[in-house]
Amino acid sequence: MKVLQIINNLETGGAEKLLLESLPLYNQLGIQMDILVLNEGNSPFMKELKALNCCTIYSLGQKSVYNPLHIFQIIPYLKKYEIVHVHLFPSQYWAVIAKLISFSKTKLIFTEHSTSNKRIQSSWLKYIDRFIYEKYHKIVCITPKVLEVVKKHTNLPDEKLEIILNGVNVGKYKNASPLPKADFFPQFNENEKFIIQVSSYHGPKDQQTLIRAISLLPENIKLLLAGDGVTRKDCEQLVASLKLEKRVFFLGLRMDIPNLLKNVDIVVLSSRYEGLSLSSIEGMASGKPFVASDVPGLSEIVGGHGLLFEVGNEKDLAENITKLLSDKEYYSSIVDRCQKRAEEFNIQAMVSKHIDLYNRILSR
Repeated sequence: MKVLQIINNLETGGAEKLLLESLPLYNQLGIQMDILVLNEGNSPFMKELKALNCCTIYSLGQKSVYNPLHIFQIIPYLKKYEIVHVHLFPSQYWAVIAKLISFSKTKLIFTEHSTSNKRIQSSWLKYIDRFIYEKYHKIVCITPKVLEVVKKHTNLPDEKLEIILNGVNVGKYKNASPLPKADFFPQFNENEKFIIQVSSYHGPKDQQTLIRAISLLPENIKLLLAGDGVTRKDCEQLVASLKLEKRVFFLGLRMDIPNLLKNVDIVVLSSRYEGLSLSSIEGMASGKPFVASDVPGLSEIVGGHGLLFEVGNEKDLAENITKLLSDKEYYSSIVDRCQKRAEEFNIQAMVSKHIDLYNRILSR
């Protein structure tokens, strides 16, 4: 079986990380699975995938991912693979148009990773979007909520939609070793407590609510923010305006997230919406209590296991953090529930379900 994954790039993000961690597993199981990126870039994820040497990596260069010339560049690759599995917009559009104008017989699959996008909300773009979705042989939805949104948006028949939950290498996060806190904070003392959020800085993410929550908490509580993106500068300005420069630390892009998670006391994901957040599963697997916004894509995963706070409500978030740090038994019970929940999203189960889907599509 020959499968090609197509994605915009390997910058930080859930879909990108999913491919980084799953591509080696498919190839170990005898699936020839390669990847094509519209823009190669020089991200840590790309460097790590190259170092793994587990698959062929194709790049369409350094042009913008929105450049329609990618359509013609994709065509030759469609003829080399039995299945082309696509992720994210605009790769979603370019792959369909490339198949239509080339009359390729390859089977197209698209994974929908989110519960929201601008095309769904647009009164005229949604019709173009529906046309594109219809051209895929199968739409993989990463949660039941995502399936509900896609079905309402596209009116596709049930047989064209399938739920496959994204997965995480749970053991990697559960068994990681902590980094010495003194490496980050030479004057660290045992009274300090650390909170971390691991996420990019763009639309759905809401680091600002977490920053405001820190301003409501005692001085010994510090915040680590790992990731990068377009809204980071806004967050830095907020930190400065609240005079939190000695309590909030911007770590940038990191490839040692499992070790960082072991280093902190609480893991938080403040967000406005998600698809299926891999970082939430990683946080729950780490052996730390996980606190998240009560929004689609998080409430279904975290609810009843970790803790949820009202989106955008820094007081609610601060109260959850205070309760965790003041009650050791409560803290331990949340950790236990989180780790049990994380085990339900093991990446090996996801890989097996995708292979089964590929086989079913090819047997038709």
